[in-house]
Amino acid sequence: MIYLFNTITKKKEEFKPLKEKEVLMYYCGPTTYWTQHIGNLRGSTCADVVRRTFEYNDYKVKMIRNYTDVGHLTSDADAGESKIEKRAKIEKLSPEEITEKYIKIYEKDTRDLNILEPWGKPKATENIPEIIEMVKILLEKNIAYATDLAIYFDVSKFKNYNRLSGQKEEEKRTIKADDPDKKHPSDFSLWFFKAGKHKNALQYWPSPFKSPLVENGEGFPGWHIECSAMAKKYLANTIDIHMGGIEHIPVHHTNEIAQSESANETKFANYWLHNEHLTVDGKKMSKSEGTSFSLSDVIKKDFEPLALKYFFLQAHYRSKQNFTWEAIEAAQKGLENLKRQISEIETEAGEISEEFKKEFIEKINDDINTPQALAVLQSVLKSDLSNEDKFATILDFDKVLGLELKPQKIEVPSEIQTLASEREQARKGKDWQKADELRGEIEKAGWAVKDTEKGPQIKPTRSS
Repeated sequence: MIYLFNTITKKKEEFKPLKEKEVLMYYCGPTTYWTQHIGNLRGSTCADVVRRTFEYNDYKVKMIRNYTDVGHLTSDADAGESKIEKRAKIEKLSPEEITEKYIKIYEKDTRDLNILEPWGKPKATENIPEIIEMVKILLEKNIAYATDLAIYFDVSKFKNYNRLSGQKEEEKRTIKADDPDKKHPSDFSLWFFKAGKHKNALQYWPSPFKSPLVENGEGFPGWHIECSAMAKKYLANTIDIHMGGIEHIPVHHTNEIAQSESANETKFANYWLHNEHLTVDGKKMSKSEGTSFSLSDVIKKDFEPLALKYFFLQAHYRSKQNFTWEAIEAAQKGLENLKRQISEIETEAGEISEEFKKEFIEKINDDINTPQALAVLQSVLKSDLSNEDKFATILDFDKVLGLELKPQKIEVPSEIQTLASEREQARKGKDWQKADELRGEIEKAGWAVKDTEKGPQIKPTRSS
C-alpha cells in the first residue's frame, strides 16, 4: 500500500487508484520565460520520485508535465503584463523564441538530474481550441461572465471555493485586476481580450467570445484554464494525482479545481501533493539578491548535478529545505563516498534482498519518505549480505532514487587526456590564461575537468 498526504483533506491517506494499477498524474510544469531556479528543480525532482515510486510498485503511470508558454501575468491577481512577452522585449526575441530557448534549458537540466521523461509535455499554445471550449462551457453555465476586457470565473458560483487552501475569503488576495468591471477580487480570468492593457499583446488568437473593443474575440487564455484543459485532454475529467509547489495552493490550484469541476461536473483530482519551498541561507530565493541559483550556477562551482539531486532526496518533499554551498559540498562528498563504496563491491549482480526491499518499500511508500529510504540503502552497505546481493539490492533501489549508482566505465579519448595534461602543466606554471583556454577546449569537446588533490578528474558532461 502507498500512503500520500493529501493537501485537500489535510491528512495522510491510502492511495486508491481510479483504475487498478494505473495512475493518471499531472504536474504543473514551468512558465517558460526564464531559466528555472533550483527550487523549481526540486519540485520537478519530487514529482519524478513520486512517479518512480509508483512504477517501482508496478503501477503504469501516465504523467503529464505541461509548459505554460502564454498567459501567465506578473501578478497572480490578473494584473500586470505577460511574463513571456516582458522577457521577449528585454531579449529582443519573439515569444515563441523565448519559450523554446527556456524549454531547452529546462529539459537539459532535467536530463542532468536524471529526471525521467513524462508521458506527455504539452504546451498551452498547442491547446487553444480545448481551452476555448472549456471557457465556452463555463459561460453557457453562467459560471463565467464577460467584461469588455476579459472573461472571468465567478467564484461565488462555486461552493467551497477555498477548500484546498483552507483560507477564509477575507484572507484571499484583494488586489484589483486591471479591469473596473471585475465583480469580485477573487474572480479570475479565463480569457483576456486583446484590449486595454493587453491591446498590444504579441500572443493572441481569435475566439467566439465577444467584446466591443476587439474583432473576432481576439485574445489569449488565462494561466489557470490552461492546466484544466490540458489535464482533461491528455488524462481525463478526473485524475488520480495533481502535483506542484505549495505556492500554487491558494490561487492556481484552487482555481483549477473550481473551473474543472464546474465545467466537467465531477471531481477533478483525488490526491493533491505539494512540495515545500527551497530556501537559500534561510531566506527566500531572490533574483535581486543574486540567490536565485540555477543548475548551471551549481555546475560552474564544480558540483555534479546528481549531487544536487542527492541533496534534494535528503529532505522530505513536504519539508522546507535550506540550500547553502556548504550543504551541496557535503552532499557531493556524500554521493562520491556512496559511489566509492558501491564501486568497491561491484560484481555480478546477485539476488535482491527481500528483507531490505520490504523495508525500502515501507519507507518510500510512506508518503515518499526519501530520507528514510536513503537510510535503508546505507543499512544494506553495512549489512552482512554478500557483495553480489548488496550490489543487486542497491541497483534495485536506484530505480526510485535515480542517482545512477551503477559504476560506469568511462574511456577518456587520448586527445582529451593530452589537453588535460597540458592544462595541468600550465596550472603548475601558473599560466592561468592558458589553463583556462585549455579548459574551454575540453568543455567544447563535451568533457569536464575537475581539479582534485589527486590530480585532474575528467568526466563527460551529461549533454555530450
